[in-house]
Amino acid sequence: MQNISINLKQNEMNFSKKNHEHKNNNKKVVSKKVKLTTTIMVMAFVSLTAMSCKDGKKEESKDTMHSEMNHDESMDHDNMSASNDKMDSNAQNSDAKQVLADYMVLKDALVATEKDEAAKAGKKLESTLKGFDVSSYTAEEQKELKDIIADAIEHAEHIGQSEMDHQREHFKTLSKDIIDMVAITGTDNTLYQQFCPMYDKGSAWLSMNEDIKNPYYGSKMLTCGKVQKEIN
Repeated sequence: MQNISINLKQNEMNFSKKNHEHKNNNKKVVSKKVKLTTTIMVMAFVSLTAMSCKDGKKEESKDTMHSEMNHDESMDHDNMSASNDKMDSNAQNSDAKQVLADYMVLKDALVATEKDEAAKAGKKLESTLKGFDVSSYTAEEQKELKDIIADAIEHAEHIGQSEMDHQREHFKTLSKDIIDMVAITGTDNTLYQQFCPMYDKGSAWLSMNEDIKNPYYGSKMLTCGKVQKEIN
């Protein structure tokens, strides 16, 4: 009986020891699982953070590229606008330049007292005035130019059909029209507004030369007159 009792106690102790070892093993397993889970979570967090940083850099890069593209597009638009403005400016000046060129030919013909040449120049000026494009000017300037051109056409037409005396009479009013036109269109060349106090109580004209050569008297009073003002 005593031996049986001793064996039972020994078995209980062995069972208790094994049970204790089993619990310790379970704790170790749980601890390892917790450590493993924690490690995985930390790695996942680090990975997500890295990806977030990369995405942020990508977005920043995209924003920078988009901003630069918008800036470039804006500069291109400004350059195109400037180019278009320059083209409009050239369009504004081309017809006015031709009118002045034809006017100067007419003026020189009158200085030389050449009726036929003056008539030819008058017809050429009439044609140029009829083709004058005012669309590039402001609404107010267009209105003024149309009135000036209409009157100038009438006088150029008369010069193309008249004798020298009448040609010079119409040239006086025509010169006033051209002076008014230049005040709107401007000029790339220096012009001299000259004045003869003797012809019809005083008459003006335009010249590209400062020296006086009178278109109203020709060789009779070639140097009669003065420069009223310089137009640039």
